[in-house]
Amino acid sequence: MFYVEKEMKRWFLYGLAGWGLMGCSPVPDGILSQKEMQAVVEDMQIAEAMISSDRETYQDNAQKLALYESVFRKHHITRAEYDSSLVWYARNLDIYMRVYNMVTDGMEARIDALGDVQRVDMGGGRRDSVDIWPRRAYLTFSPDAPFNGTTFRIEPKESYPPGSTFVWGMQVWGIGKQLKRHPEIRLCVDQGDTTLVTHDRLTKDGFHQTTLRSIATKRIRRVYGYIRLESGDSYYKIYADSISLMRYNYRSTGFKQAQ
Repeated sequence: MFYVEKEMKRWFLYGLAGWGLMGCSPVPDGILSQKEMQAVVEDMQIAEAMISSDRETYQDNAQKLALYESVFRKHHITRAEYDSSLVWYARNLDIYMRVYNMVTDGMEARIDALGDVQRVDMGGGRRDSVDIWPRRAYLTFSPDAPFNGTTFRIEPKESYPPGSTFVWGMQVWGIGKQLKRHPEIRLCVDQGDTTLVTHDRLTKDGFHQTTLRSIATKRIRRVYGYIRLESGDSYYKIYADSISLMRYNYRSTGFKQAQ
């Protein structure tokens, strides 16, 4: 992954995790307002989704930067103004959490505006790569969560091609050295009389990938798994963002690039 993309995602995660203790304080001059920040972050999430779903088009740094710059131009701001705003929000957790909830509501409103539509299953083998993640692209772990994680189960109408590779990726922030236990990942592929399973753990901040390659002679009926944290610690906050589950066809160009 290119340096600039990592830097942008790092600052985005700092913003996600770092909204401090000034819940009702005004935003200072030179910092994007809450409404402005909401609008920019929504479009940045759409840009991230475009990059994740079309890695062939956005395979080099210049193309990704051009997409990000188009978001800044749309909102009449500069990269420096966006970065400065993220740094300020990173120091004001309560305010940023308020904005993040606004972003979530805004994205759901965009989906609702499309009408009675459902997620289209694009995993029938016509594309070399596709993001099949069925849930929200972010997750928070905390002692107060009723179920500290999430589960998923995907049963495509048309079974996935043999040899498909699944890459479960996410950005993680907030894993401290004091944690006694870490979030656990389980990814499974059902190929009829054979089930492949891989286990993994999130042990440090940054971009994380868990990869599972299916058998090249059997079609895939189901993909399922979970990420969860069972911890007795009294306080912690761990954030996962930009969650995706990419399916790559056997020997696809996209998977070679992902490796």
